[in-house]
Amino acid sequence: MHKLIWSALGACAIAVALTAPAKADEKKWGDYQVGDIRSGYTYAIPETRAMQDDDVMNPAMVWVDQGEELWSKVDGTEGKACESCHQNAEDTMNTVGARYPVYEKTTGKLMNVEQRINQCRTERMKAKPFKWESTEMLSVTSYVRHQSRGQQVNVKVDGDAKPFFEKGKAFYNQRRGLLDMACSNCHQDNAGNMIRANLLSQGHSNGFPTYRLKWQKPGSLHRRFRGCNKQVRAQPYAAGSDEYTNLELYLAWRGRGLPVETPSVRN
Repeated sequence: MHKLIWSALGACAIAVALTAPAKADEKKWGDYQVGDIRSGYTYAIPETRAMQDDDVMNPAMVWVDQGEELWSKVDGTEGKACESCHQNAEDTMNTVGARYPVYEKTTGKLMNVEQRINQCRTERMKAKPFKWESTEMLSVTSYVRHQSRGQQVNVKVDGDAKPFFEKGKAFYNQRRGLLDMACSNCHQDNAGNMIRANLLSQGHSNGFPTYRLKWQKPGSLHRRFRGCNKQVRAQPYAAGSDEYTNLELYLAWRGRGLPVETPSVRN
């Protein structure tokens, strides 16, 4: 009974809060649009886009610079840095942001960039893993993904990755929480509509880690997942969970062809 009541209230609240734009946006967005797929960049106001476009103005570039310093910093009992194995990130990391998450044979499941960083730290460097939203993790992840900036997102969703892709797709379309809403209800059914004071985007992941003006710092994609789950009054999963990593693969596939924007700037 309680679930039915909350579902009805949630549907009413969303119906009241969502309003259609006065006029359809006919602007051509170049690389930021592939067919009907549009980056979150195209839903941002001009001032926010200008901030992202200029590396001097983009506040997230501070974290990219910190990531570059950490890339060559020796840590752990093996006396190694990321650079010890991977050398020049511009050469060795230049496809990572476009093709992760990937299936990892040693674990038998998906692995995203953050998880790969910690795997290298614990297994090769014998160093402590970074905490998920720590400055260190956000910096190295931003630096690594930044090497792919401008490349088209192109993840592998067949073969060993297919079962995890299907789980991510199911998660995306599953209603949850007291508001009984799925990811698709906002970012597929209502992209371009206003919800309260915000314009709903298609919810693509090509800019993460992203600097959110609301956060005043960069945040991971899994932080955004947790925030969305909380907004529909659902119990969030832990950052790095299988559920969120599977969802990450599905979202990357939804945004296939869009450019990697890391570090993007959003509201």
